Amino acid sequence: MNFGLIIVGDEILSGKRQDKHLAKVIELLSARGLSLAWARYVGDDRERMTATLRDAFASGDVVFSCGGIGATPDDHTRQAAAAALGVPLVLHPEAKALIQERMRDVAVEQGTPYEPDRSDNVHRLNMGVFPEGAAIIPNPYNKIPGFSVGEVHFVPGFPVMAHPMIESLLDGRYAALHGSHRQVEQSVIVFGGMEATLTPLMEAVEQEHPGIKVFSLPSVDHPQYGRHIELGVKGAAALVPAAYARLLSALRAMQVTLGPEMVR
Repeated sequence: MNFGLIIVGDEILSGKRQDKHLAKVIELLSARGLSLAWARYVGDDRERMTATLRDAFASGDVVFSCGGIGATPDDHTRQAAAAALGVPLVLHPEAKALIQERMRDVAVEQGTPYEPDRSDNVHRLNMGVFPEGAAIIPNPYNKIPGFSVGEVHFVPGFPVMAHPMIESLLDGRYAALHGSHRQVEQSVIVFGGMEATLTPLMEAVEQEHPGIKVFSLPSVDHPQYGRHIELGVKGAAALVPAAYARLLSALRAMQVTLGPEMVR
């Protein structure tokens, strides 16, 4: 099963805020022997978000969508998800109860009466309006839930809320997948080679060793190695040694200088 990530918000694309989701989700997945297959950034444009979410629902991947699930005019994720699915938006009863519980908590903290029919409190219930058939994702930070439809999961844009919610899904619903993406890498620093010259070798290694990916990471100004290419293979631990031996043997026969070898 692949994992994908959607990060929503004009503020990310404009540079007003720096994205903190991509690196953290990669970290959370990696710690569990999983990996991120793809990521997309999308602004607060409902049509573009609908198209992005339609692709996510059709992918069959596990997808985390961060941001845009509030109830202000620039929040479009809930509406776009419903449009992508072709279902109506409805107030989720469990979400309603949690939002009302949060409003009561705030009233107690502020020493004010809880007034559920006050206009601002009625408006807050919109945060529990989800596509029909959605399930809630508990939010340990402030009880305002996210929601899931199939394998696509919607959490707030605030990292302090989003990351624990994603982590709970990984350790609950997807615990059985832990370790299923774990890979090993072996590589070597190559001096004096060119990617165009090395490409036939890379293609041959991949063809001869199914399940292996060959990678090339060129650098022109590395502080330690200067101009070089890091060339290597990655895949399941059982498959990597033979593929790397094939790569290394061919490189030694070429007119290149080899530097340090690395295992990750």
